Amino acid sequence: MIPLLNYCAVQNKYLLEISVESVDAAMAAERGGANRIELCSSLREGGTTPSLELMRGVRGRVGLPIYSMIRPRGGNFYYTDSEFAAMRRDVDAAKEFGTDGVVLGLLRADGLVDIERTRELVEQATPLPVTFHRAFDECADLRGALEDVMESGAARLLTSGGKRTAPEALEVLGELVRMAGERLIVMLGSGLHAGNIREVVRKTGAREFHAGLSSVVADPGADIGKFEAEVRRMAEVLRDRV
Repeated sequence: MIPLLNYCAVQNKYLLEISVESVDAAMAAERGGANRIELCSSLREGGTTPSLELMRGVRGRVGLPIYSMIRPRGGNFYYTDSEFAAMRRDVDAAKEFGTDGVVLGLLRADGLVDIERTRELVEQATPLPVTFHRAFDECADLRGALEDVMESGAARLLTSGGKRTAPEALEVLGELVRMAGERLIVMLGSGLHAGNIREVVRKTGAREFHAGLSSVVADPGADIGKFEAEVRRMAEVLRDRV
């Protein structure tokens, strides 16, 4: 039997993850053809840990794999001991509420990947896979940071190649995908939509893509229909490339 987290990728070759902050948006993403949900609160701050009520609500209404953001606040990714303790509790809560993975990222005060603390959370999350999020893009040396993320035990890296959006960094992203090889899934995100995803696929060789679609839907919560339609357009383009 194919494990759930790999099933969609095997079926479609390309996997589309959609970030949402409400039950309605999660259901729209599923109807539109997304393969996985990243569940957050406060997307305008880059995403923070969703409430227990939101986790419960989405898990009860959506059949897709759900990865929960583990981030106690917006801002930088250097966390105090109390914030780290909160992250540990949030990992336990995500496991308790039946999510399929967690998304997190920790840096040290010097801006390098915090390998030790990340590894602690990876171990605590087991058997759930961990995605190291775009905290990575704040590192000065992305190639060295990639090795650090792999050393931490994370299964996946979400990155825009150190730029504001992924389409601005296609050469770097392609290099990161090649460097990671089979050791780590490099998932591309930020600024992706149906109108540019073909070029991104062609120039990077990536297989997983992450989108919130804020560049084409200003307020998904206020226009669920348009949000669903944009998810569908993007999913269809990726299916067409199989």
